[in-house]
Amino acid sequence: CLCPVPNQLMHPSDGQGYSPSVPGSYSHQTPAKVPPHQSSGQYNYSGSQNVSQLNNYQGPGQTLNRPPVAPFSGSPVQQTGPVPQVLLPALQNSAAVSSAGSFPPGASPPVLSNWQYSQTPGSQPVGSQTSHLAHVTGTGSAQPPSSLSGNTNPPGNYQYAASPGGPPLQNSYMKPGSAPPPVTQPLTPLHPPARPPLGPPPVGGPPLTRPSTLIAGPPNTQSLLNSAANREGCCSSAINCKYLSSLPLATPHPSPAPPNLKMNRSVGYSYPTLPPGYQNTSPPGAPGMQASALQYPDGSKHFHQPALGTNHLTAAMGGLSLQQEGLRPVNLLQERNILPMTLLKAPVPNLHEDIQKLNCNPELFRCTLTNIPQTQALLNKAKLPLGLLLHPFKDLSQLPVVTSSTIVRCRSCRTYINPFVSFLDQRRWKCNLCYRVNDVPEEFMYNPVTRVYGEPHKRPEVQNATIEFMAPSEYMLRPPQPPVYLFVFDVSHNAIETGYLNTVCQTLLDNLDLLPGNTRTKIGFITFDSTIHFYSLQEGLSQPQMLIVSDIEDVFIPMPENLLVNLNENKELIQDLLRTLPQMFTKSLETQSALGPALQAAFKLMSPTGGRISVFQTQLPSVGMGALKSREEPNQRATAKDIHLTPSTDFYKKLALDCSGQQVAVDLFLLSGQYSDLASLGCISRYSAGSVYYYQSYHHKHNPVQVEKLQKELKRYLTRKIGFEAVMRIRCTKGLSIHTFHGNFFVRSTDLLSLPNVNPDAGYAVQMSVEESLTDMQVVSFQSALLYTSSKGERRIRVHTMCLPVVTTLSDVYLGADVQAITGLLANMAVDRSVSATLSDARDALVNAVIDSLSAYRSSVLSIQQPGLMAPYSLRLFPLYVLALLKQKAFQTGTNARLDERIFTMCQVKNQPLVYLMLMTHPSLYRVDNLTDEGALNINDRTIPQPPILQLSVEKLSRDGAYLMDAGSVMFLWIGKNCGQSFISQVLGVPNYGSVPQNMTHLPELETAESIRTIAFISWLREQRPFFPILYIVKDDSPLKSSFLQNMIEDRTESALSYYEFLLHIQQQVNK
Repeated sequence: CLCPVPNQLMHPSDGQGYSPSVPGSYSHQTPAKVPPHQSSGQYNYSGSQNVSQLNNYQGPGQTLNRPPVAPFSGSPVQQTGPVPQVLLPALQNSAAVSSAGSFPPGASPPVLSNWQYSQTPGSQPVGSQTSHLAHVTGTGSAQPPSSLSGNTNPPGNYQYAASPGGPPLQNSYMKPGSAPPPVTQPLTPLHPPARPPLGPPPVGGPPLTRPSTLIAGPPNTQSLLNSAANREGCCSSAINCKYLSSLPLATPHPSPAPPNLKMNRSVGYSYPTLPPGYQNTSPPGAPGMQASALQYPDGSKHFHQPALGTNHLTAAMGGLSLQQEGLRPVNLLQERNILPMTLLKAPVPNLHEDIQKLNCNPELFRCTLTNIPQTQALLNKAKLPLGLLLHPFKDLSQLPVVTSSTIVRCRSCRTYINPFVSFLDQRRWKCNLCYRVNDVPEEFMYNPVTRVYGEPHKRPEVQNATIEFMAPSEYMLRPPQPPVYLFVFDVSHNAIETGYLNTVCQTLLDNLDLLPGNTRTKIGFITFDSTIHFYSLQEGLSQPQMLIVSDIEDVFIPMPENLLVNLNENKELIQDLLRTLPQMFTKSLETQSALGPALQAAFKLMSPTGGRISVFQTQLPSVGMGALKSREEPNQRATAKDIHLTPSTDFYKKLALDCSGQQVAVDLFLLSGQYSDLASLGCISRYSAGSVYYYQSYHHKHNPVQVEKLQKELKRYLTRKIGFEAVMRIRCTKGLSIHTFHGNFFVRSTDLLSLPNVNPDAGYAVQMSVEESLTDMQVVSFQSALLYTSSKGERRIRVHTMCLPVVTTLSDVYLGADVQAITGLLANMAVDRSVSATLSDARDALVNAVIDSLSAYRSSVLSIQQPGLMAPYSLRLFPLYVLALLKQKAFQTGTNARLDERIFTMCQVKNQPLVYLMLMTHPSLYRVDNLTDEGALNINDRTIPQPPILQLSVEKLSRDGAYLMDAGSVMFLWIGKNCGQSFISQVLGVPNYGSVPQNMTHLPELETAESIRTIAFISWLREQRPFFPILYIVKDDSPLKSSFLQNMIEDRTESALSYYEFLLHIQQQVNK
């Protein structure tokens, strides 16, 4: 049976660890501090965090290649100094083919049509889709995994038997059918080392030369101290490759690769050393792609077991049905209408349908490549990035929750049992990540759903790729914390002038009873200007009592026991305070802002329990610790040089790490009309797993439309579900490794993300490499596990598992590319690049990603060279999406975008789930003056029209129409000069075009069919996101027309190329 390790809470991994070394008391947990001597330039808000230990954390921008970890035995290998690295040679398709036959005994291969070929069993073609950006940082050695000796089952493909009485079925993972068409594979390298440099898109003159490759500097190996931060019991040493960027988009010069450092893992229980086949367990995996299907990668042969009845993986593997579309070459210069008329869906992995239907929903877990390249050499050749995008805590309408005293996990790599494991018989299951054979615990033999004994494969844990476990006490270091909410308000003269306090206090009053929690919920308030004000809410007081601390150099907490109080027991005093707060400072002339000391006070107040700090700030902090000076020069906004994307002080990062160590997250609401240095302030949320909200030029009178936005978003923020004291770990099949993480969190040990708070609106991304060749594997799996405390005080573990096929040919890799996931991962990498290098470097890297992948496709996949710019169908939107990124506020040049606005957009790139990031990057345009019920959705008795999506070009606008542009966080309704009278009167409620007000931001609710349809459509779009997009109604003479046109991605602007010009530039570079 599985011996759980005692007492593991947040640090011990998602309950996935072995030896927690953090004390279990409430008030004396070790804060996670970074060494004080770190220079502020080493980390920046938007940087990715690399898997590295707290003690050697060096800030974002580094990539780390983690060597495989060998399970169980002694102490970590200490390694220092540079480690040689080698690029993996490409493995020949047929070289590493397993000898197992592809067909069940007696079966004959399917008849193949004239454009398919049958293949040797091991080459596993899979309907592949393209992937982008080969990651070339230190790949592992290329030898195939050692044979699985010591297995209880004979070598060969093991088999899931059919249900009792039926014939045994073979485990095949890919769809039956045919394999991809043959492709000519040149033996010469894609780009000889002396390839001429390529360039960024021209802005005016001839194309510029391309900057040198993005990888710079020798990798450097550091020993990892395995202390309190290592919560998984895998004492692995990690290699910190200090690259200029995590965006190796250009052809790398062969760089050395780390030898396989064999690490040892000490475990809390004794277990015999594993046979050689299980050594080199890969590091925890990464989250991946859309709902995919069951696959059981493994080099062993089918094990004919007694009929067991399970996921009936029928269908012999004889090649795959090829999605012909996926590889069809598209000439982008000729095919202009490539944008789909409906929102682009994630590609479906090419797996057997019985497996695929069990796969994880792509909204939760998505991979940039739905066909995983077998070797790093193949990945490098494809020039596509390999990575995962997750939305792990998303609100779900259906979520199976399992309450069981036994949570079944692999004894070696600690993977949770999932739909993609294989049962060798009723009593043994094989892990799909490390291939260890585990015993099935007695309790797991009984299925509580069907009330049948002896069918472990039918339990919900093995039937659902997304599942939540109620964690037993072994997964806790201390009793689950109560929900604690602390609100910190700027009440300087500038803050009171904006009027935000009225809105925030009223919204809080309205939603006080909806705050997630239970009878233990606590709440507190701090206000600050040049001094700090606490509020005693002690029972028995007739009104709240203000306590002022004016010594901001050495902040202390007066009366700590009455400042955070039980919400239910003190509700009346709390309501009194919220009603009086907005009036208390109306006559204040205090202009200073002591944000730093106020945050220090908040941290001291919250550290004994952990919880959430919500801080509202309206200006640049000016006194005390963390005071900042303005770095924005208005006259230089338009230049990309010397813009300050890095923090000017490390105060906010260090404080965030202290907060993270005590399970405190800080959410920042910045409501400012002037420069407030979000690059520095944002660190407080970035490293404590908080969120940043930015309301530019917020003012209750001068900018009233922002008031509604704040109200709506604050309501969502206050009432959405929340997880406290959380940790997340991502595991992947042996041979794959994760080296860079993106999102708001702190990496507490090599691969354990510390999330003091986790919210349902946060997304994360990771980059991966193929460390060891995936020979003999048909599929690989990825699993994310999030351990958290619910607002009701329950310890829970949410697990997502995704399975994807492995392929051996470049055409299959392209066939499986997920262009949206690739764009999302590239955007995260580009933010890091802007911060660690320059904005122009990041822009060049994005352009080079397109050039490199399309060059590789042209030279290595296309058998007949054709004129034009050829792309595989799966990547047909790649140049368009990259151009959209270049025009997005985070990366655009030649604009008067404010610096804080640019930084905020970068924060969103790093923290938004993919679906929202894509909408903000490439808006959707609809014609709405002719909405009909044809093809409409019916939701809760409402009819929602579904107009087609149009290309983002002025060519698509007609003066006779009205068009809605949905850009994610903002919407524009453009009314043409000759728009039909019926739309103007029956939707806008005015007699004629001239009567449409300039500053109109709401549609009147009229009793007309047109009005009902239009409002239903806009409301439906708004409901699908956690933020509130303001609707601006735009006429030809409106000042907002320029903002509307700025989002027309396909048209030329002052500083950026049109889509067609961009394609010509790409073609010129590809054909060099």
